[in-house]
Amino acid sequence: MKIFEEIESEVQSYARSFPRVFHRAQGEFMYDEEGEQYLDFLAGAGTLNYGHNNPLLKEALIAYIQEDGISHGLDLHTRAKAAFLETFSEKILKPRGLEFVMQFTGPTGSNAVEAALKLARNIKGRENIISFTNGFHGVSLGSLAVTGNSHHRGAAGTSLGGTERIPYDGYLGDGIDTTAYLDKMLSDSSSGVDTPAAVIVETVQGEGGINAASFEWLRNLEAVCRKHDILLIVDDIQAGCGRTGTFFSFEEAGISPDIVTMSKSLSGYGLPFAVVLIRPELDQWRPGEHNGTFRGNNLAFVTAKAAIDHFWSDDSFERQIKAKAAYVSDRLQAIVDRYGEGNFETRGRGMFQGINCVNGEIAGKITRAAFKQGLIIETSGADDQVVKFLCPLTISEGNLKRGIDIVEKAIAEVCAGEDHIPEPVDFFEEDYSASDDDRFKVAS
Repeated sequence: MKIFEEIESEVQSYARSFPRVFHRAQGEFMYDEEGEQYLDFLAGAGTLNYGHNNPLLKEALIAYIQEDGISHGLDLHTRAKAAFLETFSEKILKPRGLEFVMQFTGPTGSNAVEAALKLARNIKGRENIISFTNGFHGVSLGSLAVTGNSHHRGAAGTSLGGTERIPYDGYLGDGIDTTAYLDKMLSDSSSGVDTPAAVIVETVQGEGGINAASFEWLRNLEAVCRKHDILLIVDDIQAGCGRTGTFFSFEEAGISPDIVTMSKSLSGYGLPFAVVLIRPELDQWRPGEHNGTFRGNNLAFVTAKAAIDHFWSDDSFERQIKAKAAYVSDRLQAIVDRYGEGNFETRGRGMFQGINCVNGEIAGKITRAAFKQGLIIETSGADDQVVKFLCPLTISEGNLKRGIDIVEKAIAEVCAGEDHIPEPVDFFEEDYSASDDDRFKVAS
């Protein structure tokens, strides 16, 4: 539509990659104004883990609105907030042996990061924050200071201080433990690195290129933090809410962060919602020190509670995610083996995986070819060189296979020409589930 060219800012990005006017969406599909169907492997950049307009969440939301439930209440106590807090405590925190209090921030992940950094600095009385190469934590000034990407940092128009950047796991190559480097820098008073208030880390770097830290590296990082009296902040904004296979991305590593930031799929319905989880003894805020007009979205409380009730009351959904993740891993590895010739590699963990295509030009050609075949899929990484798979966790067996088939055909087209597209291997002949009874059962 001409109106977008006339009125909307040039800052738009996703609209450039997918130049359609979208009209409606359901599950893993989006539809444009002409009624064309697109399989969505972007899913709101990880915001729609339960799909578009999930029927159970929609039913709860509509019922709440029809009852004239509170939609905006600042940080007032409401029934919707109480119900969400009780559900989150009983079904998420207690079963995992976690003890956190919850701070409701402004509704973006970036705001949650800002709050976490402010709190850590106030608690420790230190300015410095350690972050990591290729990390992405938001685009407001505080969160941007701990973000690595020069494209985003350069847009700030001012210096970004109070942070030091350390190599992420694997950044210096295999066999080099960068947490040992961090420990050495912090142990040497002449290193030039001031003892930080906190370390902030993504267990899987999404925008940075689907770089997954090993569990051993994460445990070593936690040990360094404890040794030097540093708070450990896990940014679980994109990797959380089941994306890696467990509700929190750090669970399988066995670490216990001091602070956790969450947003994106927390509401379950794509509604703006962000929180900071804080160990109780660290909750040292004074009233109103960090606030915001839209802190605590009551509509999001409703859908978030419904999502937890439906998907996280037992471990069945977790098993489904892990079964699908095993299928994705095998398919992507097979694609790399077949077409890569040493130029491609797989990355990631759980349902948070990607194919590193060496450079952004190749990755861009692949995603554009996939879009022509009805698949919405984006790239990430410093040079947009990684094709990033972020489909809804609730995607059906058939549509998961269909989406990866489209990517494989797109890769074949880019690598060898359209006339040389081989037939995809049918990997669903194998069993990827923990149980035949719930094999790829879709929770809707």
